[in-house]
Amino acid sequence: MPLRSLVQLLLLSAALLPSPRVLGQDFQLVPTIGGLSAPVEIAHCGDDRLFVVEQVGRIRIFHDGILSATPFLDISSAVIASGERGLLGLAFDPQYQQNGHFFVYYVGGSGNGTTILSRFTVSADPDVADPNSEVVLWSLAQPFTNHNGGCVRFGPDGYLYFAPGDGGDAGDPGDRAQDLTQPFGKMMRIAPQPNGTYTIPPDNPFAASPTALHEIWAYGFRNPWRFAFDPLTDDLWIADVGEDTREEVDVMDPQDNSGPNFGWRCYEGSLPYNTTGCQGASAYVFPLFEQQQALGWCSIIGGMVYRGDQYPSLYGRYIYTDYCLGDLYSYDADGGGGGLLLDSDLPGIVSIGTDQCGTIFIVSSYDGMVYRLIDAGQCGEDVTRDGLVKYAGANNDRDPILAFIGGTVPTNVVPCACCTEDVNGDGLVKYAGANNDRDPILAKIGGTVPTHVVDCNGAQVTGDPTE
Repeated sequence: MPLRSLVQLLLLSAALLPSPRVLGQDFQLVPTIGGLSAPVEIAHCGDDRLFVVEQVGRIRIFHDGILSATPFLDISSAVIASGERGLLGLAFDPQYQQNGHFFVYYVGGSGNGTTILSRFTVSADPDVADPNSEVVLWSLAQPFTNHNGGCVRFGPDGYLYFAPGDGGDAGDPGDRAQDLTQPFGKMMRIAPQPNGTYTIPPDNPFAASPTALHEIWAYGFRNPWRFAFDPLTDDLWIADVGEDTREEVDVMDPQDNSGPNFGWRCYEGSLPYNTTGCQGASAYVFPLFEQQQALGWCSIIGGMVYRGDQYPSLYGRYIYTDYCLGDLYSYDADGGGGGLLLDSDLPGIVSIGTDQCGTIFIVSSYDGMVYRLIDAGQCGEDVTRDGLVKYAGANNDRDPILAFIGGTVPTNVVPCACCTEDVNGDGLVKYAGANNDRDPILAKIGGTVPTHVVDCNGAQVTGDPTE
């Protein structure tokens, strides 16, 4: 994990991320899942379950408000769980519903440990994986105990991406991140096969090289603890933890198969670090933005570009934080610029993710808790997500429900796992009858006066800015 023992307080630079500004005053963190042992990651497999990875070597399921007593997977006997080592990452196969395959990234073995990427398969019980189904795809003996990476993700191309980190110690003493014959400090890209092996994507930049590792897709990273693909543009956003001066966020076009070099250890962010034997600055790709280690910053924790509909003001924004600082920040992926999202002061945040509906969850190793991000200024009755609740007139919140169930047949009932038209959150969209989704809108605006317009707090609004 990305914890560093010393935080240096340095002066802010004008070249860094713009001065923080608060995006909204209504975001809050709500404790949601407790009783965990060092949680480090969350994921979903396309249904309404949330999977929580515990560093000690377990994966737990959270479903219908209950944390499973029986782990989905328990490989704690094979995991070294200390410091930055342990069970660190989880990714479900894009065809999980058909093949039951998922991939984990952990440190096992002995001594400094061996980083292992393995595939497991779910058992006949959908809530329990087969612990004997492990197939090791890839492994790497570690020269030190830190900088093991930990993230594993499937890309929009169906390939599996993972980043082992530079191998540890401080300052990359072996210059491993720049050495194309070693996997350290690289972004790796492979094509898992049904038989448990993998092949090299033919357009990998070094696929035909006689010397470089064919799995390498990009290089020059220090410890990219968390990275994620933008669901809209497919861009890969990589939060790379700095040494002792800069934290950085890199963005890579998935169509770029040129093998870009992101600079470490020659550069830390955009600053020269150790340029012995390095090329000119034009040979490296510098961060989209960076943060100086000052005022509490120590280890950047990447989240994702939000493309859901639950938080309209966050659409298109990259959500991230810092392990020591604990506040949430965002950066506009579509237009640039960013700033403070939530002054949470929650230390030990190690992961940010969503469930299948787009609800954002924050994982803290400090208190072993998973938190849910809510927008207190938003409510389920605001179906159109315009900040107002209306029953009648233009841009109202009632008509979308009728349209969703089939136009003009108000007795239809349509299942919906994640949609704003499901006002009461029961998984169904109904316009008429008991437990429908229309009446809560009427109740919200004040009982029986359908021409009222209110905000999500129920305060009546005079003058509708949406008309």
